[in-house]
Amino acid sequence: RYADVSGLAVGHLGGSQEMKRLCVIPGDGIGHEVVPSAVRVLERLMPSLQVTEAEAGWECFQRHGCSVPDTTLKLMREYGAGLFGAVSSPAHRVEGYRSAILTLRQDLKLSVSLRPVRSWPGLSTRMDVNLLILRENSEGLYVGHEHMASADMAIAERHISRQASEHVAQRAAEVARLRDSQRITLVHKANVLPLTCGLFRDSCRNVLAAEGLAGLVDERLVDVAALQLIERPQDFDLLVTTNLFGDILSDLACYWSGGLGLAPSLNWGRGIAIAEPVHGSAPDIAGSGKANPLAAILSAALLLRYHWHAGLLADQLERAVELLLTELSVAELGDQTTDIIERELLKRL
Repeated sequence: RYADVSGLAVGHLGGSQEMKRLCVIPGDGIGHEVVPSAVRVLERLMPSLQVTEAEAGWECFQRHGCSVPDTTLKLMREYGAGLFGAVSSPAHRVEGYRSAILTLRQDLKLSVSLRPVRSWPGLSTRMDVNLLILRENSEGLYVGHEHMASADMAIAERHISRQASEHVAQRAAEVARLRDSQRITLVHKANVLPLTCGLFRDSCRNVLAAEGLAGLVDERLVDVAALQLIERPQDFDLLVTTNLFGDILSDLACYWSGGLGLAPSLNWGRGIAIAEPVHGSAPDIAGSGKANPLAAILSAALLLRYHWHAGLLADQLERAVELLLTELSVAELGDQTTDIIERELLKRL
């Protein structure tokens, strides 16, 4: 599905043998189990990888009073690449606490989220799905501007900017060339939100037209897109949408690739990126050895492909995962899932 276009998919790291550096942030819960597995897989592919660990998350907040220390942000800016595990969240409002992953996304300007959904043997109920959702990752309702207009009325602001919309569209053009996409679907609700969704849609269309991709572009209202992702997921290729819509649609679509527990993602900025498995911290199984590391491992593959431009290494890793799932029933691994998957995957690399 991938093409060597614009120097993006190359056998080595950006065509060079330069040493890459990775800031590893296990976070909370099973992050401390799945992230080390993903790091060891990356080190098998890139023996010269330099790895440094940093703190972030709810446990970090409980220790230090902040969910993402300045030292972590500084290290991420210096290294340019990160692997984040999982984050727990308190069940009620805690004064001074701010979500670690939202802090990382906003402070590091990781303004695009990339979520692939593909059929995997042994996990998917159909084998013809291969789509990718690009989500604007920095604004929309997630700017967190809420206030009480009265005792009976709460108001939240939705921010959509031309700059952020154009940036996600530019990323979409890069990804479309890399995937050799045949279709780019803009997802919005401009019939109800003509100013915000209209600005998003028009900004994206203009960028994609300037990139010579206008002929690939179509549109879907978000409710129709949700229905068709269930009815005809094989018809989609590359979807581009706003923050909240993308959050919901990507969680819905990942049903076809094994569910949230196996969903990878990449938080993508300009010269900086953090790979992040979508699953949570799973405190009910933390420390048991049952956590499946494949979401973290496949997130590392996204870091290889889209940030480090190591397309052939990403292909090698994803082929090894496919081979493992063809030959091994993940559902029958029992209490040592983490160790068994890592060991069996390393055999196939």
